[in-house]
Amino acid sequence: MTAPSERPLALLTGARGFTGRHLRGELERAGYRVLGVVQEAAAAAGEIALDLRDREATLHALAPLAPAVVAHLAGIAQVAHGDAGALYQTNLVATRHLLEALAQCAAPPRAVLLASSGNVYGDLGAEVLDESMPPRPANDYAVSKLAMEHMARLWMERLPVVIARPFNYTGVGQSEDFLLPKIVGHFRRGARVIELGNTHVARDFSDVREVARCYRGLLETPAAIGQTLNVCSGTLTALDEVLALMQELAGYAVEVRVNPVFVRSHEIARLRGSNARLRAVLGDAPGGIPLRETLRWMYEAR
Repeated sequence: MTAPSERPLALLTGARGFTGRHLRGELERAGYRVLGVVQEAAAAAGEIALDLRDREATLHALAPLAPAVVAHLAGIAQVAHGDAGALYQTNLVATRHLLEALAQCAAPPRAVLLASSGNVYGDLGAEVLDESMPPRPANDYAVSKLAMEHMARLWMERLPVVIARPFNYTGVGQSEDFLLPKIVGHFRRGARVIELGNTHVARDFSDVREVARCYRGLLETPAAIGQTLNVCSGTLTALDEVLALMQELAGYAVEVRVNPVFVRSHEIARLRGSNARLRAVLGDAPGGIPLRETLRWMYEAR
């Protein structure tokens, strides 16, 4: 058995977040020693407490490290987040501080994965979105992620950066602030009425376990360095289909009411990605786990 000190170090920001918890397990199973970066003041074993928005603290804490790989998941992930300043400070400025610190490490990492978002494309009017299309972000969240991508390219001569553009994904542990966990949570509680916003939307949903597997794969694939890659299933699922699947799993129907408070302006009606480039680079992509099974996993979780 390899001693913990001999295993390669993986630095994982946002380690306590929804995706971070799943990626930590994926990296540990692959043989990495994971050091999680958390913003909370009290860090547990295998963690370091650090606010990446603080440049000096970030340089001081991270420059002495020599991680083999870095996965940067920390950030504000809610499209409807109301504080634009916080979005840019967290998704853009904090990422810049991280890259500056990593560039000063004595031994540079062999891969740095930055989590962007499929939301950067906006509403291009295309049925399938691929990486060759010019982004047209439609909200501050998407603009902050696209700005992060442009900023990261300034560091690509010094750091082996991979930019992932995940589309919607879900699974056990995701907050009910997000659509699918909200729907599943209503059925788990036996609620008979649910209030939603735009009910006409359709999205490309993946299972977080497959997203974590792809992230780990991208960190270990030299051909991914310098690339921007959609991480998605390539399958479009309408909200009505999600509700029908949950009604089948739970054995009863809910009454859906549209609440204007939840209706977003400039909502993108259909958002589906192409994972052809991801498959060409990695030989893998989400989509192997049917959405029905992901919803069942979430519904039956204890």
